[in-house]
Amino acid sequence: MRVAESDLTPAGLAHDRTFMVVDPAGVYRTQRATPRLAVVRPEVSWDGGRLTLRAPDAEPLEFAVDTESARRDVDLFGAPFTGIDQGEAAARWLSRVLGVESRLVRVPPEHDRRTDGLHPGTSGYADSGALHMLSRATFDDLNRRITEAGRSAVAMSRLRPNVVVDGWDEPHREDRPLGIRIGNTELGFAKLALRCAVTLVDQASGERAGPEPLRTLATYRRQPGGGVALGAKYSVLRTGKLAVGDQLAVTAWQSEPR
Repeated sequence: MRVAESDLTPAGLAHDRTFMVVDPAGVYRTQRATPRLAVVRPEVSWDGGRLTLRAPDAEPLEFAVDTESARRDVDLFGAPFTGIDQGEAAARWLSRVLGVESRLVRVPPEHDRRTDGLHPGTSGYADSGALHMLSRATFDDLNRRITEAGRSAVAMSRLRPNVVVDGWDEPHREDRPLGIRIGNTELGFAKLALRCAVTLVDQASGERAGPEPLRTLATYRRQPGGGVALGAKYSVLRTGKLAVGDQLAVTAWQSEPR
């Protein structure tokens, strides 16, 4: 979802991944197993007080966000957290759209999660890390490799970056900073972004459209510990506001690329 500007909180862009779809037992759902999640288009009011859910062939559902009800246990990649259930109307709407019984939870105000990496930080219900940064040069290099192999380029939405950087000619330069300043915000490099099967999902149709980009990434971005990487995760060191067109400055470089 494109935004022209956003407040940057300790957990990333305002409202980013503060909600999570779960099964009746509270276990997370993602596009890995439920690709139709891609067609759900949430709209959060500026103050976070109201949420509207939209999807093709479904009437929009708008409701007040609950931040006060009893907490329930939820599971995110095997880690225990808590969430605030957003009620029966949201559960019925999501179950109908996704075709599997589902509920919606919100991060409670007291949510305190520590993420790992070179610069540890916090996040809501993200896989890991507050921000995922990708440069246009890295994305263009990936698609060049894909098309040279005779396959179709992928849309950037398949990679789901929070921050896209233009103006770097060299691919993968986002892997190398130690610290970054954008406007009045400061970011610290956490780790490379390992890519998963969600990149195989067409974000417009909610259907799997693989094997790209994972097939091509496996030819040149395999990591020693396993998996393939594209883009980098950053922690928020100073909050503020991000806007399209802001200038990015690297405040320190890593001695060795990660």
